[in-house]
Amino acid sequence: MVRYPALARPGRLGDIPLRNRTVMASLTRNRSDPDTYPCEENVYYYSQRAKETGAGLIIAEAAYIYPQGSEWLHAPGIYDSKHAQAWKKVVDAVHEEGCAIVAQLHHVGRIAHPESPEQVKSGHPVYAPSPVAARGGKFRHLPGKPGFVVPTQLEDFDMVFDAYENAARCAKEAGFDGVEVHGGNGYLVDEFLTDTCNRRTDEWGGSVEKRCRFGLEAIKRCIKVWGPERVGIKLSPCGGYNDMYFSSHEENIATHKHMVSELDKLGIAYIQLSQYNSGSDPTHGGVHQGFKHDVVRTYGPLAKTSKILAVAEYTGEKANEEVSAGLVEAVAFGTLYMYNPDLYHRIQHDLPINSAGNVWAHYNIIEGDVRKGYSDYPFSEEATVVATPITSVTA
Repeated sequence: MVRYPALARPGRLGDIPLRNRTVMASLTRNRSDPDTYPCEENVYYYSQRAKETGAGLIIAEAAYIYPQGSEWLHAPGIYDSKHAQAWKKVVDAVHEEGCAIVAQLHHVGRIAHPESPEQVKSGHPVYAPSPVAARGGKFRHLPGKPGFVVPTQLEDFDMVFDAYENAARCAKEAGFDGVEVHGGNGYLVDEFLTDTCNRRTDEWGGSVEKRCRFGLEAIKRCIKVWGPERVGIKLSPCGGYNDMYFSSHEENIATHKHMVSELDKLGIAYIQLSQYNSGSDPTHGGVHQGFKHDVVRTYGPLAKTSKILAVAEYTGEKANEEVSAGLVEAVAFGTLYMYNPDLYHRIQHDLPINSAGNVWAHYNIIEGDVRKGYSDYPFSEEATVVATPITSVTA
């Protein structure tokens, strides 16, 4: 007997199967090897959460579509055949447990530093819609821990769109069940959407329609590889993270309504909408930048073909209510899946949920132990499936 029957039902996001209606959200963990290739420890981590007590679908952590100078090291890429083969080990392990997995394609835009090793390797400057630096940031792996820099205005659009298409092909080579374009959290697609970061007056900025164009073109490149029913996107209409905000709430809503409507016309599998999360909305001058509103009820009705996947600030009860009401097809859980590899089982059987994990280990290897705060969280004693340890670690 399960506590939340709506969450137990199988479903689909386009052609992507859902074993149950709880999805493991994409979460950067920085445990790939130093050259950005997924390793055996990643295989172990994802296979833990793919067991029948875990997620109905896994969205893998954001993978760079080419080398970029992010704030954190050991993040994975997905831009060559070696990446594809490394990811294939993860995908195969997840599939062996009976779970589907989607690759999230990532370009950080202005949230990078030109002196980061990967950015230097790329041969590209830090790109953004306009030369407007984000506030905040701290590149801990660089001397002096510098903050964000003024980016170079992107002009070579074909180069970036080619990178999205290439990454989509690499994901297909790896055997993923689909791809998701990261269109939120203040990264490149999101930067084009906002009128405070995108100050262009050409065909890529100014009006709502022009600001949405970049993200739609990136999606079209992925559709070219996968077809629409295995392509999704993540949007974060509440903003806040990485100094992301609009000139007004009205502009914010108008932009995201247009974006959702146009995405739906493309017939993509799903649109992931992130609710407001205060933890992802740091203050600048004591003021939060985000705009708290119910994104599911504001934008969800505009999706006539694409499914809605919601994320952030959900409990099992709230998730069950929204799935039951037909407001969303499924709900993604982020941090809780870090700390509870069998989260679905715990939710359904009212078992204790660990909500106090090792936060520093999200982005750092602790005391040289690649498992610590990453894949060493226990399964509940009541779970019918337990983790099987591995004997080799290559991170």
